[in-house]
Amino acid sequence: MSKGHDFLITVKAPGKLYIAGEYAVVETGYPAILVALNQFVTVTVEESNDYGTINSQQYKENSLYWKREGNNMVFDNRDNPFHYILSAVHLAESYAQSLNKTMKCYHLNIDSDLDSPDGKKYGLGSSAAVTVATVKALCRFYDLPITNDILFKLSAIAHLDIQGNGSLGDIAASVYGGWIAYRSFDREWLKKARNTFTLNKLISIEWPQLNIELLTPPENLELLIGWTGSPASTSHLVDAVGLEKAEKRSSYQEFLDLSKNCLFKMIDGFHNHSIEIIQKEIRINRELLQHLGKISNVEIETPLLQKLCETAENANGAAKTSGAGGGDCGIVVINKKYATSSLIKEWKKNGICPLNLHVHQIND
Repeated sequence: MSKGHDFLITVKAPGKLYIAGEYAVVETGYPAILVALNQFVTVTVEESNDYGTINSQQYKENSLYWKREGNNMVFDNRDNPFHYILSAVHLAESYAQSLNKTMKCYHLNIDSDLDSPDGKKYGLGSSAAVTVATVKALCRFYDLPITNDILFKLSAIAHLDIQGNGSLGDIAASVYGGWIAYRSFDREWLKKARNTFTLNKLISIEWPQLNIELLTPPENLELLIGWTGSPASTSHLVDAVGLEKAEKRSSYQEFLDLSKNCLFKMIDGFHNHSIEIIQKEIRINRELLQHLGKISNVEIETPLLQKLCETAENANGAAKTSGAGGGDCGIVVINKKYATSSLIKEWKKNGICPLNLHVHQIND
């Protein structure tokens, strides 16, 4: 590897969308299905001799400058929007130091096309993608041994340190790409394990309940994505449902059991290349989420998301909210034999923006 300013590393991490299993997936061992999408966060790392910077196209006025004091990064400005990036840097550098790598200065540049050019958030998991891309870029920069499993674990720890809740399914989608079935690890175990094991040991052992399986969709399956124009805060919605679930434990447990049953059947639909099974379970999952919204007093399916789903159902598609709901995106699974032009026209008429996105496979 060359030294100096021509030493440039560039990596990308894709955004994601949930297909099914939302809310239940935040509980240990409960499954969800996600896709990685062909919109990316791009991170470049360029070695520097004296001081380092962290720059983002999205936060042009807030570049961070830092220098080295031994192995520590010392920042000139701590009032910044870069929490996920800094957490990812910290984890990647801890990994590098555990392997006795010499710490360097560098310029870190971040660019994202996960949001619209005018800054609208589509709910594609930009915080997860930037975390994954930053960890991956620095692992390459320091020439560290990296597999998808290690990348997932480092990124999951970094993300959890900032967000505090969530399933980390979006991290998995950004790491592995394509269609995945995901089950969350035991986060209470991880908290304890971090005090017990070295980082090197922690990323090499199995994490209880964690399961990530790459899925192959039926050839006749088409995925449509509509955006309703109102971004939702996943953390706040998950917290709101969390407050209610404590009071309605039996109803919530029933939701979890039914969601797990639904998702296992949907995963079987992928194994059997059956779009009919997948569509049937998409509809069931929508009903379960609507019921969860009612018992939690949280508006998961907004009127516009309801419109998105109803118009899709009328056009032979199976539709539901994606992610935490409350706005953002809805997804439609439809057989390729059906024309979708009239559905798209109907969406636009109702103020729903069709997103021209495709599933992204990761081959490296």
